[in-house]
Amino acid sequence: MRSRSLCLALLLALGVCLSLAYEGSGYSPIEDDEDVYARNRYKETPWCSPIKVKHGNANCRTPQGEYYKNVLWTRCDIRCQKGYELHGPQQLICQSNKRWSGKVLCKQIRCPTLSMPTNGGFKCIDGAYFNSRCEYYCSPGYQLKGDRTVTCMDNKVWSGRPASCVDMEPPRIQCPSVKEKTAEPNKLTARVFWETPEGRDTADGILTDVILKGPSPGSHFSEGDHKIQYTVYDRAENKGTCKFLVKVRVRRCGKLNAPENGYIKCTGDGDNYGVTCEFSCIGGYELQGSPARVCQYNLGWSGTEPTCTPMNINVAVRTAAALLDQFYEKRRLLIVSTPTAANFFYRLQLGMLQPEQCGLDLRHVTVIELVGVFPAQIGRIGVKLLPPALALQLRLLLRIPHYNFNVVVMDKHGMDKERYPFPPTPAQLFALIDTFPLRKEEMKLQAETGQSCT
Repeated sequence: MRSRSLCLALLLALGVCLSLAYEGSGYSPIEDDEDVYARNRYKETPWCSPIKVKHGNANCRTPQGEYYKNVLWTRCDIRCQKGYELHGPQQLICQSNKRWSGKVLCKQIRCPTLSMPTNGGFKCIDGAYFNSRCEYYCSPGYQLKGDRTVTCMDNKVWSGRPASCVDMEPPRIQCPSVKEKTAEPNKLTARVFWETPEGRDTADGILTDVILKGPSPGSHFSEGDHKIQYTVYDRAENKGTCKFLVKVRVRRCGKLNAPENGYIKCTGDGDNYGVTCEFSCIGGYELQGSPARVCQYNLGWSGTEPTCTPMNINVAVRTAAALLDQFYEKRRLLIVSTPTAANFFYRLQLGMLQPEQCGLDLRHVTVIELVGVFPAQIGRIGVKLLPPALALQLRLLLRIPHYNFNVVVMDKHGMDKERYPFPPTPAQLFALIDTFPLRKEEMKLQAETGQSCT
């Protein structure tokens, strides 16, 4: 009897031990041998709490690929679902303090707030979150430009182009009619005025400043037609334009020609109303007719047509002053004085001047020779002989010595420019003469008419 009681006690003790080892497990020791092995192996290892990522997932790797995924030094890569973005580190590590190395959160992706279009607006479904849709609309009188519907994408950008509401009707602007003007006397331009046009808008009435293309009112316009354009923009950048012409006319008399063997010099454009044309002759010729003519309002020229005739020097005058007056503003004078025709300097001088006669003539130079001593002296201009008394007066008037060779150069105004006690070369004379007043202008006129020495 006592032995049976002892056996029963042993069986009960064994059952209690088994129930303490697997309390509430519902598994037999044979069935849970792998679980027991794992628990015993990591009995002293710190464990982190399991990772749960809302709207995301964690991909974990233990140091040696063990069965449990939150043991010491476990690394977990965090990923968020589509439409959500990660806030926090992309990888968490289970540390020795039984805590993960950071905190993570998957937040819903949100696009920036859309700009409200002027003269319009938009309506959105689900705000500005991922996959939400917004539709633009415009106020009456305006037209939508851009994409009507946009969607919030996973890169935080709205699809499509931002929409705007625009006024498609251009503003109106009215230009003045054609402006015609005649140039003033002796001018090739006319000053023209007009009122600056104003623009009108059919929508909100807001316009930019009127833009002018061309000269402004009150400007001086040259002869011909000038296109003037005004442009104005409304707030929607619609453009309104208008154009008109400014016509400037110049009254003209027709071009005048230079007389044969002469020159012409005109002001202005040469034949416009109010200009003056002046005439002059080349060396050896004198002007007959009007020295100047003016273009009149009736489109006719004043005066008579000028001509250039060979210069006729009158040697039958009583005084030297009367002789010199014939050359005033027409010819320069080169006076060669010698006490005798046998004078060496005199013969040398004539020898140098004879081949340069064309050059002297182009420079408007007349040579006067005074030979001998009174009463046996004579004067000569080309083939014309001066009376002895006139030759004497000329020497006395110009204070030229009787008994010495002398050369006197005088300009067109009778001014004594230079004296030589010995024969000057043509190069010396031409260098001096070309510096006289108006000589450069004369040289230009001669070049234009093609005058040259052959």
